Amino acid sequence: MNILHLDSSILGAHSVSRALSADIVAKLKTATPEATVVYRDLAADPIAHLSGAYLAATAKPDDAHGAALQADLATGAETLKELFAADVLVIGLGFYNFTIPSQLKAWLDRILVAGKTFRYDANGQVEGLAGGKRAILAIARGAVYAEGSPYAPFEHAETYLRSTLGFIGIRDIEVIAADGIAYGPDQRAAAIAGAQDRIATLAA
Repeated sequence: MNILHLDSSILGAHSVSRALSADIVAKLKTATPEATVVYRDLAADPIAHLSGAYLAATAKPDDAHGAALQADLATGAETLKELFAADVLVIGLGFYNFTIPSQLKAWLDRILVAGKTFRYDANGQVEGLAGGKRAILAIARGAVYAEGSPYAPFEHAETYLRSTLGFIGIRDIEVIAADGIAYGPDQRAAAIAGAQDRIATLAA
C-alpha cells in the first residue's frame, strides 16, 4: 500500500489537523507495516499557485522554458506522479474563512488536469481517470459545521474536496472532523478525543 500524506495547516505544531492526519497514517501503518508513505507539507514547502505561463507551457511542453518555469513544470509532473502512485490519500487541513487553505488549492490545481486525471466523453460527460483510491480527510474547524448546524451552509471544505476528488474518480472518501475547537479548551479536547475515537475504528 502506498500512502500519500498531505498537510496544509499553517499552524505548525499547534495544528489539530496535522496531529489527526499523523494519527491516521500511524493507524494505517500499524495495520500494514510494509506500507510506504510519501509526505508533502504544503504549508512549509508550498507549491506555487497556477500562472498563465505555467498553463501555456503545459500546452507546449516541447518548447524551451526558463529555469524557474522548468522547475514549476517538474513540480506539476511530480504531484501527478505521486497521486497516481498512491492507494490512499491522507489529507490534513485547517478550515480558514469557510474553505480549504490556499496551499491545498494550489496542489489541487496541479492534479485537476484535463487528459490526465479526467476527460470528457463524446456526450460531454466527465470521466475520472484517478479512481480506485481511498481518501481520508482530517479536518479541524473552529465552529460546528455539521448538517443541521447554523453554520452548515458555510462549509466549503469537506464539500469542495468531495466534489473535486470525485470529479477525478476518487469517491471512497472518509472524513475525520474535529469541530468547535475554538469554543474553549473543553470543547477542543472533546472534539479531538472524538476524532481520535473515529481514527481508532478506521478500517485498514
